[in-house]
Amino acid sequence: MSANRTDVEDTVVEQSAQVPQEVGEALAPQSGHPTSSCCMPVSWTTLNLSSIELQVQFPISQAENLHKEIAKRKAKKDSEPWVRELRAFIHACQPYFNFLESTARTKMLCPDDLLELSQQLCDVLERLVLDSASCNLLTLDQTDPDNMSDFCIGQIELQRLRLSVTMFRYCKPTPYLARFNTGVFKRMRWNVERLDDGYKKYYYLCCEDTPNIHADSDKYDITVVRMWSIGQWVQVKPDPNTESIVDWVLCDVPEGDFEKLLFLGEQEPSSHRATDQLLKLLMSQEGISPQLDLRLSQV
Repeated sequence: MSANRTDVEDTVVEQSAQVPQEVGEALAPQSGHPTSSCCMPVSWTTLNLSSIELQVQFPISQAENLHKEIAKRKAKKDSEPWVRELRAFIHACQPYFNFLESTARTKMLCPDDLLELSQQLCDVLERLVLDSASCNLLTLDQTDPDNMSDFCIGQIELQRLRLSVTMFRYCKPTPYLARFNTGVFKRMRWNVERLDDGYKKYYYLCCEDTPNIHADSDKYDITVVRMWSIGQWVQVKPDPNTESIVDWVLCDVPEGDFEKLLFLGEQEPSSHRATDQLLKLLMSQEGISPQLDLRLSQV
């Protein structure tokens, strides 16, 4: 029985960075899909920055077209078709994320530029989901089984560390535990799996509002400061050491603590900068100098 399960269901993401042709297949026209009229085959035959930028503009423009449909969908009583279409579109964007993240972090081509393209795609999808939620077309509430609180933004394999890292973005700061207020809010999640035995650990980018007291003579000014950190999920309930299957069956939503491992300060990092910090953390845990190049897949 695995001792590292979060309240968020794992998402299986196919690794496609090595076969970029799958990007075209993923976004091929589908009957009845709202974007089928503007879909086109995607070819990655030439790996240069300008061609990649052009290809990534395709899903970005697709997302912008879908964004224009939100007001029309809001007028309809049945939002389920919209949610299905949106889920399908976001899933179809995963090969783009996989390719951009893996290519950048293996130092094959223009890493900073590719990570910026990945960030742009992430931002436009996040805005699409948030605006859909604001129009009550979907929910971000984790207690709802049909929520869309987060989506996958890429997967990479670090051969030197023998790890697979899958990245998820929460559309807004989301309570760390679905049913309890801990004062900690998650913004990203990384599912880190050992390639040799499949053992998983879960890391989070979280924020927490803390009081900041300033003393000026006899006057005290108390402000709230939002601090960001990266930490690890630590299983609390069910007891990770229990061997009783009954404890797991009776626990519908596992509970865990947030063990802070890396403090990032007051400024919220972008998703790719946060992933850079997570990779440095993983390297330091394995005794590898963080000053070494992060792009370890070719080592």
